[in-house]
Amino acid sequence: MPADDVPETFHVTTDEQLRAVSNLTRHRIMAALRFEPATITQLAERVGLAKGSSSYHVRLLERAGLVKVVRTRKVRGVTERYYAMAARSIVLPDPGEGGPDVLMRHAVADLEAAPAAGERHVRMAHLRLTEEQFAQLGARLQELADEYQALSDPSLPDASLVFALFHPAPRRQAEEGAK
Repeated sequence: MPADDVPETFHVTTDEQLRAVSNLTRHRIMAALRFEPATITQLAERVGLAKGSSSYHVRLLERAGLVKVVRTRKVRGVTERYYAMAARSIVLPDPGEGGPDVLMRHAVADLEAAPAAGERHVRMAHLRLTEEQFAQLGARLQELADEYQALSDPSLPDASLVFALFHPAPRRQAEEGAK
């Protein structure tokens, strides 16, 4: 399937879709499909799964509409299916107050699984901003991510960018929630 035919975004709206993206293994399968289609066998190798497990997770993603078959070919009498992402990006629903943020959990898991010797740029900064500055910073971060995503070359090694700009819970509320 030509890249031009892929929709820009897929909005996760159903419980089935949310369950599908909430699983770390399926998140990693989708990451493996980020730049090019792959077969079940190729995905199993890339993600480090047994072929049967890979097939199970891909079927759940396909049923949820997050991945789809983009081409098939016959290999020694067996039809080999190539899967790709259903859209360039996936938009998750707001987790709501106190809800788990699936995207951030997966990002932390990916960061923890990354080679310790690899180059990393990780930083947390506590800021005090006006609402206008907050909005401007959010827009600048999004523009920067978009700019580098446009430069992305599938022949180069993967790099992940995650950012979260938010107002933390007031200290008293955060302490009460931990009890």
